[in-house]
Amino acid sequence: MALSHFEFCVPTSVEEAIALLENSGENTFIMAGGTDLLIKRRHQIIHPKVVVSLKHAQGLNRISYTPKKGLHIGATALLADVAKHRSIKKFYPAIAKAANNTANVQIRNMGTVVGNLCNASPAADNAPALLALNAGLNIQGPQGKRTLPLADFFVGPGLTALQPAEIVTAVTVPPPPKQSGAVYLHLSARGKIDCSAANAGIFLQLKNKKIDTARLFIGACGPTPMRMRNAEKKLIGKRLTENLANQAGELASQESKPISDVRADEDYRLKMVTVLVKRASMAAYQLAITND
Repeated sequence: MALSHFEFCVPTSVEEAIALLENSGENTFIMAGGTDLLIKRRHQIIHPKVVVSLKHAQGLNRISYTPKKGLHIGATALLADVAKHRSIKKFYPAIAKAANNTANVQIRNMGTVVGNLCNASPAADNAPALLALNAGLNIQGPQGKRTLPLADFFVGPGLTALQPAEIVTAVTVPPPPKQSGAVYLHLSARGKIDCSAANAGIFLQLKNKKIDTARLFIGACGPTPMRMRNAEKKLIGKRLTENLANQAGELASQESKPISDVRADEDYRLKMVTVLVKRASMAAYQLAITND
């Protein structure tokens, strides 16, 4: 079946892009890298009449870090650039790893972190680490600019809290505090080229070598990336041991809500959540001890 034609718009500013989204009617889609959107079109999941590309919108490809403000990743910053960015690798290694673990080289050189988030796949590689690191989103639309915690962004599979004609212009991450560590881990059937069968992002901050703050998110095991609050409570106030890390993993497995699909069955995912949480929490704890 031949695919329908669509109008391709290339605005040079966010304001122009918002105006196009407002005025173009139904079946108008925003595009950052296009790796998800074009696949959906090819498989007849969407039928765009207008595609608004952000590729040439000024300032959206910026990646910056300062000790006071933290990290800024613009909407069109490529996954490949995030993965190799010197400051991200030094201060946010979990973000760099998640970007580097997304799909394959070709997609990383075309796709974006913000696009991966806006696709709102429950298995999105970049969501768990950013959620664990308390990331936020800069959003701009017809009513102006606003910020939103990433934790409030995901509504359901493929669904976000964006209002009509709104655009995510950047994801921001606070400066990493001392005595903290964050780790991202994932498992997939064929390594990096598959979407994750399960993934985990964890942030730990210590006080006197005891866990003072814990944020743990699991992906691909629910309708959205899920926060594992019972597992977090198990860790708070304690020095991490292998046994405690395993207990936290078992609690996370109990909190998860996976399904069986082509990537993995429910039972496998439940078991792997325990494994991922144990490994990630041990690694994050060791990072926190060394990050004085």
